[in-house]
Amino acid sequence: MFKQFDLVVIGAGPGGYIAAIRASQLGMKVACVDAWQNGDGKPAPGGTCTNVGCIPSKALLQSSEHFDQANHHFAEHGIECKGVSLKLDRMLGRKNDVVKQNNDGILYLFKKNKIAFFHGKGSFVGKSAEGWQIKVSGTTEEDLSAKHVVVATGSSARALPGLEFDEKQVLSNDGALNIGAVPKRLGVIGAGVIGLEMGSVWRRLGAEVTVLEAMPEFLAAVDQTIAKEAFKIFQKQGLKINMGAKISDINRTARQVSIDWIDAAGQEQKLVVDKLIVSIGRVPYTGGLGAEVVGLKLDERGFVLVDDHCKTNLENIWAVGDVVRGPMLAHKAEEEGVSVAERMAGQQGHVNFNTIPWVIYTSPEIAWVGQNEQELKAAGTAYKSGSFPFLANGRARALGDTTGMVKILAHAQTDEVLGVHVIGPMASELIAEAVTIMEFRGAAEDIARICHAHPTLSEAMKEAALAVDKRALNF
Repeated sequence: MFKQFDLVVIGAGPGGYIAAIRASQLGMKVACVDAWQNGDGKPAPGGTCTNVGCIPSKALLQSSEHFDQANHHFAEHGIECKGVSLKLDRMLGRKNDVVKQNNDGILYLFKKNKIAFFHGKGSFVGKSAEGWQIKVSGTTEEDLSAKHVVVATGSSARALPGLEFDEKQVLSNDGALNIGAVPKRLGVIGAGVIGLEMGSVWRRLGAEVTVLEAMPEFLAAVDQTIAKEAFKIFQKQGLKINMGAKISDINRTARQVSIDWIDAAGQEQKLVVDKLIVSIGRVPYTGGLGAEVVGLKLDERGFVLVDDHCKTNLENIWAVGDVVRGPMLAHKAEEEGVSVAERMAGQQGHVNFNTIPWVIYTSPEIAWVGQNEQELKAAGTAYKSGSFPFLANGRARALGDTTGMVKILAHAQTDEVLGVHVIGPMASELIAEAVTIMEFRGAAEDIARICHAHPTLSEAMKEAALAVDKRALNF
């Protein structure tokens, strides 16, 4: 006997649980299916983001930043810290508590919004006159049916060919969050968001961190003014970043991992580490979904094929988040989740991919939205640029962190803001103003004319906007 719903959401990550909540707000009878569980075996909704991604990594980044500040920077503020010691088990325990709080928060939201939650793996088994049929297998065994289905099954870490994750010596983002003792030597393959964030955490805690990146340019997707500044800062902090590195062989034992690689100059190199984090991207998680049973189309990489509105090739089946095209970002998934729920209800949900912000939560943070300078040059777009360093910002001086800058790119004729790039303290928060301005197709002049509180870091945004017109007031 199939339990009938208006909507079944497969996956309770940011895209899935948000789609379920918005659909319920719009009057639908909703079920959400998710198999994730942590060590206690209890339901752990929230997907990769909550369990092994955004949330736990930010908890460890914050804790490790406190440790680094106490050891190296508190003295500047007249605070003498002697005998500072690391209780790694307590730090990891706090991280786990933060994750659990978020898991419980999502379960509460399901209850508040009258969403039926089923703990297990959801897969397509067929279609009837009542709708699409979903089987739930695992902790819960149920048969569900619904007119609409949202696939939000997320992604998983990509392993190097022939080198599977054992989460002991060779670590994915999951294992990188749960190292039981600070390794003396830590290798990281991939200088992307995960590699830099996890490398930063363990460097601050005392590991000697070496990063190997195949690409010749550091953070190629980032505006190169910002990327070059970041590279210089990270190297100074102690991250050993090697660009243009080609891995030729990897051997692991119970005690260490040995990596043979060729550097950008063509010289053979060897790196021996205690632990190796592999962060070379992620792949869509569609295994066991039963896509072939109902004819749901996937591409050659396993992504669910969708149109601009997240519709699949099958009527009333939608897909959002990491499992479809576009950036693998939690907030992108959330916006898609809201959009599809509203479209089911006859509204006009919309996601503007041009105003999705990106953030790297290192220290300093890096955040950007819109186009970078190299993209504008390649497209032949006439633009003007303005930047302002945090070195000249009063609040940054008071914080004791004057690293970085704000850079604004605007159209040469219309002054419309085309891209904003920030490296520095609280860049993740500052970028929201840029997203808002760009969403309304505002101009650099609009930012320049808005009164910003003093002293704040956001004044750097105003000053960069003024600099677009070569009239910065404080630099």
